[in-house]
Amino acid sequence: MDKKTKQILSDPILPLLLKMSAPNTIAFLINAFVVLAEFWFIGQLGITPLAAITLAFPAIMLTQQMAFGALGGAVSSSISRALGANDKNKAEELLWHSLYISFLGALVFFVGFVLFGEGLLRILGGSDALLDESLRYCFVYLAGGIVVWLSGSLTAALRGMGDMKFPAALTVICAGIQIILSAGFILGLFGFPKLGLVGSAWSMIITSTFMACVILFKIMSSTSSVRLKLNKAVLKKELFADIFSVALPASLSPIFTVGTVLVLTGLIGQFGTTAIAGYGIGSRVEFLLIPIVFSIGTAMTTMVGTNIGANDINRAEQIGMVGAASSGLLSGLIGLILALTPDFWISFFTSDQEVLSVTKIYIQILGVCYLFQGVGLSLYFASQGANSMKWPIVITAIRFIVFTVTALLSVYYFAAGLKGIFYSSAGAMTLFGILMFIAVKRGAWR
Repeated sequence: MDKKTKQILSDPILPLLLKMSAPNTIAFLINAFVVLAEFWFIGQLGITPLAAITLAFPAIMLTQQMAFGALGGAVSSSISRALGANDKNKAEELLWHSLYISFLGALVFFVGFVLFGEGLLRILGGSDALLDESLRYCFVYLAGGIVVWLSGSLTAALRGMGDMKFPAALTVICAGIQIILSAGFILGLFGFPKLGLVGSAWSMIITSTFMACVILFKIMSSTSSVRLKLNKAVLKKELFADIFSVALPASLSPIFTVGTVLVLTGLIGQFGTTAIAGYGIGSRVEFLLIPIVFSIGTAMTTMVGTNIGANDINRAEQIGMVGAASSGLLSGLIGLILALTPDFWISFFTSDQEVLSVTKIYIQILGVCYLFQGVGLSLYFASQGANSMKWPIVITAIRFIVFTVTALLSVYYFAAGLKGIFYSSAGAMTLFGILMFIAVKRGAWR
C-alpha cells in the first residue's frame, strides 16, 4: 500500500480534506474565471450570441456532467476502491476500461445531437439567427467531444490515485491556454481568425486535446503509481460492471439536472431573447461555486472510496459530514456576496438594462440558497466514492419534479412570471441539499 493511500485511511479528516482539495480549488477558481471571461467575450458580440450560448448550455452541461461527473466520479471511485483494497492490478485494468467508455459516450452524444439537436433547440425557443448560432456551436463542440470525455476520465483517474496536484497544475496551464484561444477565436484578437460564438467551442476542444495528451503521457510513464500498460488493455465484463455500477446510476442525476435546466430555459425562453440572455449571465456566475464544490467533492470521492474499500464506513461518513459542512459554508458565503452586490459585477457582462434587470432578480433569489447546493453536490460526489447512488438519484429526481411542478404552476396558474420560475428553482435547490444531508446522516452508505 502506497503512502498516499495510507494517509487517506488514517490522517485527521479536515486537514487532509483541505490538503487534498486546495490544489483543485485554486485550479478550478482560475478555470471558473476563464469561463466568465469567455462569457464576457461572447457578450461583446451582442445579445443574440449571449442567448445562443444559453440555449446551447443544457447540451454542453450534460456532456460535461457525464464526462467529469458521472463517468469521472465512477472512475475515481473504482480506482480508489481498488487501491484501498490493495489491488493495483485491477486499478491499472480499470484505466483502460474508462477510456473505452469515454469513446462510447462521445459517440452517443454526437449522434444524438445530429438526430435530435435542432428539434430540441427549437422547443427551447430557438429560431432564425438564434437557432443557427446555437446549432453551429453545439455541432463543433460535440463533434470534438471525445477529447472532453477523455480529459474528464483521465483527470478522474489521477484523483482516484490520490494525486490532486498534477491535474490541478495542468488545469491552471490549460486555463491560460484557453483564455488566449477564446479571446483569439471569439473576438479575432492576437492574429486569430474571428469565428464568433463557435470560436468558444474550438478553444475548448484544442485545450481539452492538450490536457488529454499530457495526462496520457503522465500515466504511461514510470512515475505514475498506476500505469496505463498495453498488456492491461484486455476487455473484462466485470470491470465494465464496476465502473457502470457507479456511472449508470450517477448518469441519471445529470439527466435530471439537465432536465431541470431544460424546463428552466424553456420557460424563460417564453419571455424573449433578453430574458434568456439575463438568465445566461446569472447561471454562468454560478460557476464561481464550481471550484469550491468540485474541489471538495472530488477529494471526498477519493477519500470516501478509499475508506469504503478498506471497510471503514464510520470514517467515510465522517468525511462526508466534514466535507458537506465545508462546501456548504463556502458556497453560501459566495452566494450571499453575489446577492448583496449584484450591481457591482453584472455590468461587466452587458450594458443592456433589461438584461441586467433579469440577472439581478435571478441572483438575488437564488444566491442565498447556494449553501444548500454546496451541501447537496458535495455529498453527491462523496456518494459516488461510496458506490451508493440510490438516494442521490432519488433525491435528484425529487428536485426535478418539485421544480417542474412549481415552475409550471407559477407561470401558467399564478402568472408569477420570471420571479416565480426563479423562486421555484431556489426552493428545489434548498430541498436537494436538505434531503442529501438527511440521507447520508441516516446511513445511506451502509
